[in-house]
Amino acid sequence: MMLGIINLQGLTRDLSLYLENQVRVGLFGSGVGLSLVLGFGAAYAWYYLSVIAKKPQLVVGGEGLCNFLKHHCPAVTETYYPTLWCWEGRAQTLLRPFITVKPLVHYNNELIKTADGGQISLDWFNNDDNTLYPDASNRPTILLLPGLTGTSRESYILHMIKHSEALGYRCVVFNNRGVSGEELLTPRTYCAANTEDLEAVIYHVHNMYPEAPLMAAGVSMGGMLLLNYLGKTGRQTPLKGAAVFSAGWEVFESAITLEKPINWMMFNYYLTTCLQASIVRHRHVLEKQFDIDHILRAKSIREFDTRFTSVMFGYPTNDHYYKDASPCHRVKSVEIPVLCLNAMDDVFSPGHAIPVETARQNPNVALVLTAYGGHIGFLEGIWPRKQTYMDKIFKQFVQAIFEHGNEINSM
Repeated sequence: MMLGIINLQGLTRDLSLYLENQVRVGLFGSGVGLSLVLGFGAAYAWYYLSVIAKKPQLVVGGEGLCNFLKHHCPAVTETYYPTLWCWEGRAQTLLRPFITVKPLVHYNNELIKTADGGQISLDWFNNDDNTLYPDASNRPTILLLPGLTGTSRESYILHMIKHSEALGYRCVVFNNRGVSGEELLTPRTYCAANTEDLEAVIYHVHNMYPEAPLMAAGVSMGGMLLLNYLGKTGRQTPLKGAAVFSAGWEVFESAITLEKPINWMMFNYYLTTCLQASIVRHRHVLEKQFDIDHILRAKSIREFDTRFTSVMFGYPTNDHYYKDASPCHRVKSVEIPVLCLNAMDDVFSPGHAIPVETARQNPNVALVLTAYGGHIGFLEGIWPRKQTYMDKIFKQFVQAIFEHGNEINSM
């Protein structure tokens, strides 16, 4: 409570000083106008600090993981202060790609072959110049999984790499088939339910550096894919831990929310056109098995999945695919430490569909739920250019697992 009062006083004082410097009384005709502005500013500050800025809800099934996070990842129990002028979920989702900087990262690209004759593009950031882990053979490594149409060039991926670079870690980005400029060799792309490509990549990375501790972090659909993989494999994985951000937990509920008129106009239709653009780019390969023109007439992600994704992966109906793709059904089977960050106002993953009760029954899973933050938003600060709350959680968690992970069972 005292911290809130101090913050309120500081924010009101700063706002007053700013207005006194920037707003001339003459604009209002008298000092009354300035007083009204100051009063409104103080009222807004009070509303922000009492309603908007909140500590996240931490849901953990096991006391060991809970204590571990509180000790080594303090951000999970600290108040999240969304950007003062941009705290609503849709606004955060839309603005993040334009506000946050894109750090310069130099990759080494690798194409690996798959069992069906396809290929997967991996972008490596080896971090060979770091002094913390100069031996490449045991350098901690993080596998990064972008979202639905994302690649290694997404700003959230670049930020994760920069934070990992400072810690001395190596990163490798798993680009889904056909999205990062490489040729599609077979009529198969990707989906949230089929984990075969992810399994191949994990074991490829592990076999290259068998002595290096390995983690994974997935964002949006990348997080869904990672959770589905962990639910299938249990402890039979070389991963030491995983972080998941803005995953869609229940695909039916996500589809319903995204099909509401305002969300369809702002997000759904645009993402559908992005998916269709990839189909057009690889038309010469895909048209052998699919009616491309029919796919290109889809007006929503659900229609696209009905006409293409579910058919490609052999599901009887799209409903069967959506059920299989929903990670909420596999939370109970996760057997390594996993931290999942979601905002309750995320239109891609509605708060009511987050499996809170199931997570409470698994000692390996931690949910960090913020009231605001949108989808891969989590902007904070007056001008959130460099670091988001998501970045902070990522950095603290991966460092905690790599450097103190053996403490979980003893806490």
